[in-house]
Amino acid sequence: MAPDLRGRRIALLGGDRRELELARTLAQAGALVRVAGFPLLPELSGCLQVSDPRAAVEGAEAIIAPISGTDSEGRIRVVLDRSCEIVLDDDLLAGLQEGTLLLIGSARPCVRAAAERHRLKLVETAEIDEIAILNSIPTAEGAIQIAMEELPITIWGSRSAVLGFGRCGMTLARLLKGLGAKTTVVARDPAQRARAEEMGCEVASFRDLAGVLARQEIIFNTVPALVLTREVLAALDREVLVIDLASPPGGVDYDAARELGIDAILASGLPGKVAPKTAGQILARTLPPLIADLLPSLSSEEVPL
Repeated sequence: MAPDLRGRRIALLGGDRRELELARTLAQAGALVRVAGFPLLPELSGCLQVSDPRAAVEGAEAIIAPISGTDSEGRIRVVLDRSCEIVLDDDLLAGLQEGTLLLIGSARPCVRAAAERHRLKLVETAEIDEIAILNSIPTAEGAIQIAMEELPITIWGSRSAVLGFGRCGMTLARLLKGLGAKTTVVARDPAQRARAEEMGCEVASFRDLAGVLARQEIIFNTVPALVLTREVLAALDREVLVIDLASPPGGVDYDAARELGIDAILASGLPGKVAPKTAGQILARTLPPLIADLLPSLSSEEVPL
């Protein structure tokens, strides 16, 4: 059953084509949607488009920032209308009612602090299992697409390593195995290594990282911490391809990679780049019911006829 969002005031700030699917679904559910950071597009015909982000959030019960999050200063990535600058700061959030929902992929420290100062209810959507697991599919497909385009070898038969075995790492390892790659999973948790072994992968711990990676042709990192240090990179074959799927700044010492002549690609945010429609449908499927559950019920007088 579709959620009932009749009369709910929702602001949607920036992003890319993923958010178009979400905006349309929210409007179809009866929400009063204001959007900022988008040009005039037919997908937004049921929404009120404004050029000033402050006009979008005024009186909002829920604010949706992109799944891609912000930079370190709280600046939202606006792809479709680059003339619009949106920053999640005190200037934008001042005046919001206490308890207003703020949904964002991952909150940088500056955004988290601003939400606390204004007593907003912060929800990090990238941490919701349903979203993260489904998003791992276009992420994994996009990562493999990059490898296919960049390398002169097939995925089949390649020596491929996946660092981290969370929601994304598991999907990626499964796809690599399905394509015939000789797949090694590096994980800290013994239970994760056991699951990877059950899937037919070779396994290793991070204690043995340099030695294990020295034998690989493709390395996919999903760990959001610096794991591919200068010391580890120095042990790699110079023809290896490193694809870093962690959020910026990633998990690679990129200065060291350049100096050593290693091809390392920071490939964050792949769902919005390689499969924006599917990624948008994931948001449209998961966020409206979540918002309906988190918002307090309207009285009968407040629900529009």
